[in-house]
Amino acid sequence: MLNNFTTDTRETAVRLPGDRPGHCAGMTTSGAGDILRHRRTLPAGYFDDLYRDSDDPWGLGGSWYEQRKRALTMASLPRARFRSAFEPGCALGLLTELLAPRCDRLLATDIAAEPLAALAGRFGPQVQVRQLAVPGQWPDGEFDLVVLSEIGYYLDHTDLSAVIARTVGSLAPDGFVVACHWRHPAAGYPLTGDEVHEALTAESGLVPLASHVEEDFRLDVLGRPGAPSVARADGVLGGLA
Repeated sequence: MLNNFTTDTRETAVRLPGDRPGHCAGMTTSGAGDILRHRRTLPAGYFDDLYRDSDDPWGLGGSWYEQRKRALTMASLPRARFRSAFEPGCALGLLTELLAPRCDRLLATDIAAEPLAALAGRFGPQVQVRQLAVPGQWPDGEFDLVVLSEIGYYLDHTDLSAVIARTVGSLAPDGFVVACHWRHPAAGYPLTGDEVHEALTAESGLVPLASHVEEDFRLDVLGRPGAPSVARADGVLGGLA
């Protein structure tokens, strides 16, 4: 998925043929890791260029890996329904389609205009699609679900910290954050998925409620301290006690 963020044009990345979020393009040495850590947030033009080349730059629609990951993300949600959800970096809206039936209101945003144009009229009135650049254009309001899926590694440490702070600041007392990112290094990305999740855990003040880790990606669900487990919230644990 693509990201929305405040851009920094001091350094841009070159996309290699066939590269996609979560697909490494040869940066596996310690020196490459140093380069990754010193890169700036990728600029908006990076994504505009990708969409000029293809309406699905990363093959999100036809990939079984992506389909399975979306299904696991949905299965990890700790409630059946949410009042107000925010999905920055919605890209083609494939995860948005799955989130929409479970949300009273859903705001899906992206930095790139091209994929958003294709989403016009695709969803019901409970789904709002907007072009925003986070963290600088973080939406107003309170959310009981924020989904950070495949967006954090496009940010440098400063912008990621700002996204984490704004996420927590807009999170309802009973809200949850679901984060999912590819774990392998990719050429030109400022951070790895593991670095994103480590920062989220360390800086948010939220506690992990569920975690799914594979070689390829990591999926974490976080809530405020004291958040009940799914069984407890659903009354199953109380019934067994």
